[in-house]
Amino acid sequence: MMNYLVIDEIIRNALNEDIPSEDISTNSVIGEDSICRAELLSKDTGVLAGLDVFKRVFDLLGGVEVELFKSDGDRVEPKVIIAKLSGSTRNILKGERTALNILQRMSGIATVTRAYCDAIEGTGAKLLDTRKTMPGLRILDKYAVTVGGGCNHRFNLSDGVMLKDNHISAAGGIIPAVAAARRNCSFVRKIEVETESIDMVMQALEAGADIIMLDNMDVETMKKAVGIIGGRAITEASGNVTLETIKAIAESGVDYISSGSLTHSVKAMDISLKNLVLLPAAARQYQKL
Repeated sequence: MMNYLVIDEIIRNALNEDIPSEDISTNSVIGEDSICRAELLSKDTGVLAGLDVFKRVFDLLGGVEVELFKSDGDRVEPKVIIAKLSGSTRNILKGERTALNILQRMSGIATVTRAYCDAIEGTGAKLLDTRKTMPGLRILDKYAVTVGGGCNHRFNLSDGVMLKDNHISAAGGIIPAVAAARRNCSFVRKIEVETESIDMVMQALEAGADIIMLDNMDVETMKKAVGIIGGRAITEASGNVTLETIKAIAESGVDYISSGSLTHSVKAMDISLKNLVLLPAAARQYQKL
């Protein structure tokens, strides 16, 4: 569930970035009373995510009705009509780029997430995102991951204890790092430790880590680590996860696989607003199509 107070702030910031004073192109050629209709079309194959956010852009601008024919999580092919818009021509044109940017990015994330989830179906492993999200858009990025079938890792640095290589170095090793976290964090917090070798896995077990990340290990080393851990901690594989490697990683027996590529380098899905037609002046009551 998304926090729509945060969503509205994201949208307003994006609109203010795109329209700092006015849309001089639209305002110079489109009358204030002009109304139109237009279609939201898929030009790509993928999984939709962010349709309610797309619609909310025009709700905030006002004077535009958006009729959705698809839902988040639906897979579409090219030339599919996703939605129809009717209302203020000026506001449709003002909101077009902001609404499309959000929808295209979120749908791209959902699409690649679905592909990764399909690849590990039946293995028992679950796919996680990371904090490698677009600054300011994390809530949207992580929601899109769930639409694609993935699970959310921590949302922020206040969400959970994860002791990575630099934390471990600064604390003098895994065992003192975990001990310090136990002393200084609430007992309700799980502690995750990043490991890069079997020796580090053994230290994490000795320290009593709740979750052990197997970072940048080859599959054979992961299998060995999972056997050593033997269910005494949750296991998470991370590092160099691709669509080509994820199934073999999942078959190592890990509980979770995290991948930053779901969000940090996603390819936007190709979606466009097309077939804009001006409506006659008599149609002042914005109508559904």
